[in-house]
Amino acid sequence: MLMKPILMETRMNKLIDKIEASKSIAIFGHMNPDGDCIGSCLGLWNYIRDNYEDKEVVVYLQPVVAKFKFLKGVESIVSTPSDRVYDLGISLDCGDTDRHGEFGNIYKNSRYTICFDHHRSNEGFGDYFHCEPDSSSCCEVLFNFLDYNKISMECAEALYLGIVHDTGVFKYQATTEKTMAIAGKLISKGARSQYIIDETFFKVSYNQNRLTGKVLLDAKLHMEGKVITACITKEIFDEYNTTKDDTDGIIDKLRVTDGVEVAVLAYQKGENLFKYSLRSVRYIDVSKIADSFGGGGHIRAAGFDAGGRYEDVLKRIMDMIIEQMRKYN
Repeated sequence: MLMKPILMETRMNKLIDKIEASKSIAIFGHMNPDGDCIGSCLGLWNYIRDNYEDKEVVVYLQPVVAKFKFLKGVESIVSTPSDRVYDLGISLDCGDTDRHGEFGNIYKNSRYTICFDHHRSNEGFGDYFHCEPDSSSCCEVLFNFLDYNKISMECAEALYLGIVHDTGVFKYQATTEKTMAIAGKLISKGARSQYIIDETFFKVSYNQNRLTGKVLLDAKLHMEGKVITACITKEIFDEYNTTKDDTDGIIDKLRVTDGVEVAVLAYQKGENLFKYSLRSVRYIDVSKIADSFGGGGHIRAAGFDAGGRYEDVLKRIMDMIIEQMRKYN
């Protein structure tokens, strides 16, 4: 369910009309928020705060990791559910309403709801729905709904961060000429490109380096080197004094292994529960695999949670990779 292309003026007026008609506004992202989710939520929060001082605007998200706390508005994020009914609820970077987690009822109870997204698996929800699956990020989608002349440096930095993270610093397939042009415009608004990239994407702690080294040493190749897999158990997290927040970037190091088409990284979340991240290089659609487990994402980057033994889930993943690969052999 995708909206037909419409003029930017129409898009912009639609969003602004709803903001101007609302006294209270709530913004929602997905559970376990990543850079694009946080960037789009705080980008819009700053835009509304900067230009509509009479509006009450709240972001509902789980707590964000330390590296994103330089963004203006982080301290205002609400991480506990509420019975409050808002005039306007805006969902960003969520493929379905289940991704709102414990904040789902607040969104559903809002008097008017909007959804902006870029996930191909999104079938559509909200009173106003707009999804651009070919866009690099939700921040890129959102940028086209905002008045460029009214974007502050703080808003620009949040949007730029989201684009950086969902493009893997402008190297994923969804990065287009339009993506780069928008990034340039955000830099012209004051977004600190080098700081954002170094501090939030590349910088890691000593323990993260040790964890990454362990994962890379233990990684296994399959299918004549076309698939690489790795798994981080609770024991490994404990041994290296790390958490799931320290896994950022590991999947990309696996993905760029010479000869690899698909990378699979799993980490343990519970007694019998693992989070799986999937990346592909040229032709495997990992979003189809994630969808089959109730997850989602993009053609080259997707993920899901699954219960059961890691070995059993991995076998199912491998079978689906093999099925897709048959088309290219």
